[in-house]
Amino acid sequence: MKMQNFIMHHHLACLLLFSGPLLAFAMNTPENFLQCLSLHSENATSISKLVYTPINSSYSSVLDITIQNLRFLTPSAPKPLLIVTPLHVSHIQAAIICSRQYGVQMRIRSGGHDYEGLSYLSKVPFVIVDLVNLRSIAVDVEDETAWVQSGATVGELYYRIAEKSKTLGFPAGVCPTVGVGGHFSGGGYGTMLRKYGLAIDNVIDAQLVDAQGRLLDRESMGEDLFWAIRGGGGGSFGVVVSWKVKLVPVPSTVTVFTLRRTLEQHATKLVHQWQLIGNELPNDLFMRVILQSYNSGPNGTRTMQASFNTLYLGGVNALLEVTRSSFPDLNVTRQDCTEMSWIESIFYFAGFPSGEPLEVLLNRSSNTKLFFKHKSDYVKEPIPKSGLEGMWERFFEEDEGMAQMIWNHYGGKMAEISESALPFPHRAGVLYKIQHITAWTDGGNEVASKHVSWIRSFFSYMARYVSKSPREAYINYRDLDIGTNNVKGDTDYKRASAWGKKYFKNNFDRLVRVKTTVDPSNFFQHEQSIPPFSF
Repeated sequence: MKMQNFIMHHHLACLLLFSGPLLAFAMNTPENFLQCLSLHSENATSISKLVYTPINSSYSSVLDITIQNLRFLTPSAPKPLLIVTPLHVSHIQAAIICSRQYGVQMRIRSGGHDYEGLSYLSKVPFVIVDLVNLRSIAVDVEDETAWVQSGATVGELYYRIAEKSKTLGFPAGVCPTVGVGGHFSGGGYGTMLRKYGLAIDNVIDAQLVDAQGRLLDRESMGEDLFWAIRGGGGGSFGVVVSWKVKLVPVPSTVTVFTLRRTLEQHATKLVHQWQLIGNELPNDLFMRVILQSYNSGPNGTRTMQASFNTLYLGGVNALLEVTRSSFPDLNVTRQDCTEMSWIESIFYFAGFPSGEPLEVLLNRSSNTKLFFKHKSDYVKEPIPKSGLEGMWERFFEEDEGMAQMIWNHYGGKMAEISESALPFPHRAGVLYKIQHITAWTDGGNEVASKHVSWIRSFFSYMARYVSKSPREAYINYRDLDIGTNNVKGDTDYKRASAWGKKYFKNNFDRLVRVKTTVDPSNFFQHEQSIPPFSF
């Protein structure tokens, strides 16, 4: 296509998508949208049972059940005009066609763990395509692969793998209720990232419905688009219906431990040492640090606790050899360690009580809904002890137990993959990733400003110790403080790049080129989606 024709097509598409029909839809009822869905679905008789409007008795429960952040589970939060829960691809294709026809925005939800609610909130009229019914998983043990639909949770994926094999696993996250679609597309990680990398490093094919309603696989979508959806974030390029993943070998026995040390037990020294040794540890060892403050005495004395939460892909004897040689000051003993199967380690890191049946992984809803605000950072130089001590002082300014930091070592496989191989640039040179957390239940949204102000202040303090130019962030930990797109459809590259490069570093330009090719009218968008070029 010649550039002049492309520019005309781009502007015409934006005009058609974001002008008259948007107002027209607001004056009509969802029945018109339902009729459109029926017209464009292969199985028109069933589509009405898969759509929930505000007059349906189940509308609120379908909308609310997977929302994790109670800050957005309020009567005043924007609500979708309707929720579509497709059973097969034609329902997704119909939802895209009808959303375009009526000029409403589409939000795509696979699990509901979006930290800022971007998969189920919008400031303009919108519908939700909830992939909850598209969660089939087909495991091929001989080929060591699996096809998993985006509406499945990582817990369901682990369960289906364990049904077939005790020596195969997959390197995805520790929270079993996270939906595969968003988790994979943003570069999901778990306890095996140092051994096998990210989930997307082990994706070998995918099926996607694009903005024109076409169903594409890796061959038909082309390598540029296949590259973009593996780390470029969900909701920017289409609806990924399913993923083909390469399963990874796991030993029949793994070993876990969690050692907790307070400031009085030399936590500052141990945390500082952890930074220095992490990238030199064997790839079979994953040891994250969870930092939290609490009152340690009857007089309310505050202290910090560092929890060294560890998985070793092997037996206890080999693990003890590693810790004694690499981290002797931690003083790990045989009594601290527990041998188990890999699937049992999933339960351990998810915090399930010992002895829970495997079927608990099939529970899609979480019982730990909280009010929270999260942020993220990448660290490339060890934080000095003075910096750690300054962190502890600021932790004590937040209410007891509210604030947490989770530090995850990189290195290993993560350092072996080029930062341009996929749109996930946080590779060689990264010591560890930080997840900043403040979470609460008491006081609800009435105290939200207090806790959010604290974490923003803490984040500002951390600027001197983390990556710079740009300050990098993890896309799956949504953070609207970093910046937003214009959801009215007129985002341009110059404005969007101000925040986009904080997520994608050197890959942002290529992501924009892919977006411009596959979705020039910017149909698939949200506040932090990849924009097309604007001319």
